[in-house]
Amino acid sequence: MGCSSSAPPSTNASADATRKPVVLTTFTVLADMARQVAGDRLEVRSITKPGAEIHGYEPTPSDLEAAQGANLIVENGLGLERWANRFVAASGQASTLTLSNGMEPLLIEGDVYAGKPNPHAWMSPKRAEHYVDRLVEGFSQLDPAGAPDFRARGLAYKQQLRALDAELRSALADVPPSQRLLVTCEGAFSYLARDYGLDEAYLWPVNAETQVTPRRLARLINTVKQRQVPAVFCESTVSDEAQREVARATGAKFGGTFYVDSLSGSGGPAPSLLALQRHNVNLIMQGLSRPLTPKPAP
Repeated sequence: MGCSSSAPPSTNASADATRKPVVLTTFTVLADMARQVAGDRLEVRSITKPGAEIHGYEPTPSDLEAAQGANLIVENGLGLERWANRFVAASGQASTLTLSNGMEPLLIEGDVYAGKPNPHAWMSPKRAEHYVDRLVEGFSQLDPAGAPDFRARGLAYKQQLRALDAELRSALADVPPSQRLLVTCEGAFSYLARDYGLDEAYLWPVNAETQVTPRRLARLINTVKQRQVPAVFCESTVSDEAQREVARATGAKFGGTFYVDSLSGSGGPAPSLLALQRHNVNLIMQGLSRPLTPKPAP
């Protein structure tokens, strides 16, 4: 029937001309950062949803289909999302922006990942500024007419990150020196720990390799006991069962759930990177600033 025919070519051409360029990020934290810089000029989507574990993510057919409409794919790099190569191939014409390019990473110490870069650089507000600069650069190439707007929005966002840095530095300065050990499931806090004078201990170096061996568990339990750590933590995208065992074995309390690789939903405690950082540091303050309650003598 005539009414079911497609729209005239001129209408399609007009729609293509007004369509915003599509930016596809590998996970929700990068999507939030990208939206801060893009404003209304670009359509930003995240491949993974809130709560997804990104290290070993398995793209679905619908994910790959969505990539076909992307103009730019934004990834973290540093070995975090090797699965993203499939999106680049599926997208055909999309270019790739790797936000960690040009950054000197911290290297993982010990265990099977020793010497490999720690990919969680966005967890440091100072390092996140590098991400913003890369986003401004990449978006300006994608949409040259929007370059002044991207620069202005990037500068405003970096000012928020600097204010966050000062806020975190002031808060974490109150943690007693003897209790400055951050114990997590994943070694995702190396950049934060380096910037704010914390030590770090964890069950596994990256979530791609989450097997808790008896040796790893015993080593962490001994560390927590020796340092008299008052609280231990885990991340939202992995099971906290092993970390709760560490708490039971040492008398430390389980201090709560951090957000690292994924934002929460809009109604959760970490709907943006800035909120994520404040949520995590609030948990650190609540957990590490309180001394251990002495156990009664047997």
